Amino acid sequence: MNPSTESRGAAKWALLSLAIGSFGIGMTEFVVMGLLPNIAEELLPAVWASSQEDALSQAGWLISLYALGVVVGAPTIAGFVARFPRHRVIIGLAIALTVFNALTVVLPTFELVGVSRFLAGLPHGAYFGIGALIAADVMGPGKRAKGVAFILTGLTVANVVGVPLGTFLGQVWGWRAAFAVVALVFTLATVCVVLFVPEHPGSPGRTMRQELGVFRIPQVWFTLGVGAIGFGGFFAVYSYIAPLVTEVAASPEWVAPIVLVIMGIGMTVGNLVGGHLADLDLRRTLLYGLAAMGVVYALLAVFAFWIVSLALLVFVVGFVSSVLSPTIQTRLMDVAGDNQSIAAAMNHSALNIGNSLGAFLGGAVIAAGWGFTAPSWTGVALAAAGLLIALVSYRVEARRPALVD
Repeated sequence: MNPSTESRGAAKWALLSLAIGSFGIGMTEFVVMGLLPNIAEELLPAVWASSQEDALSQAGWLISLYALGVVVGAPTIAGFVARFPRHRVIIGLAIALTVFNALTVVLPTFELVGVSRFLAGLPHGAYFGIGALIAADVMGPGKRAKGVAFILTGLTVANVVGVPLGTFLGQVWGWRAAFAVVALVFTLATVCVVLFVPEHPGSPGRTMRQELGVFRIPQVWFTLGVGAIGFGGFFAVYSYIAPLVTEVAASPEWVAPIVLVIMGIGMTVGNLVGGHLADLDLRRTLLYGLAAMGVVYALLAVFAFWIVSLALLVFVVGFVSSVLSPTIQTRLMDVAGDNQSIAAAMNHSALNIGNSLGAFLGGAVIAAGWGFTAPSWTGVALAAAGLLIALVSYRVEARRPALVD
């Protein structure tokens, strides 16, 4: 495939097909959070009858198992499939996502559902990583980050539409209904990828051992650190938005989903703007974006007491964080050299580590009695650490430019 020969219409259909899959990934990753009580009550009835808190805590393992699948699957799958045509790999990953989410619908016990959630996480990072490579190639030079951002838009739109819809369906018709919808989304994605994603060669002759050479590139580690630590600040804030709404802003519970939708809208807009800015100047977008994250988290901690200011700042949180998503992904592709497949996929391993780190630290400061605004200050610290890593990265690169050759 020669990107320059691709018509704009064909490119858009290819990107849309990939974005449908990313929509399904966003839905399957986050919808479980709103349905934990329903899942715990059905799959852990004895524990639920004894202690709802214990049942919810145990059901939370389903979230962790999915994240573990992402961390394990991203480098492993991407490394093994690097030599195969990428359009065929994407088809295989879309089929796997369909099957594994369908298993979540039908498996009867908590343990088996846990296995299905781990399996569903395995293709996550490879799908985004290889999809990003296809998107960047389809769009061509100067528009690579826009292509990456378009695919990631499916993930952000899922937070606006898919997750609230899935949560509603799960509450009305049972939590399995939400995952049935997810399986249907991936079925549609599979069909669209088959029809509209053009042939795209892989890297014939590449071996897993060669792909693992990416871990010998210092700039790759720097960029992964920015994703895991800098983006951990976003998850420290995101994970505890509901208590900010109900406890700090003293608003009723029904306001929390509205605030989350506002954040999702901010993420969608920020993702598209981020693709444009990263194509113009990736370095400044990364550095200023991390600095802006720290500032907005501090403002959120200070002004969260009023629901209007909270809602406005939550929009900005979503916007700024998503400006960085395609930026970090593109930076990782830039510094990976010939190890494109595994490096692009590793971005999502890093973000899921950030998810776990941010949520853990946010919960820790709340448990320490520092209040529900403390996770926002935790986000400030993590964003500052991510900015420091990025600055060191560029300083090292300036001294040793061969690292990115």
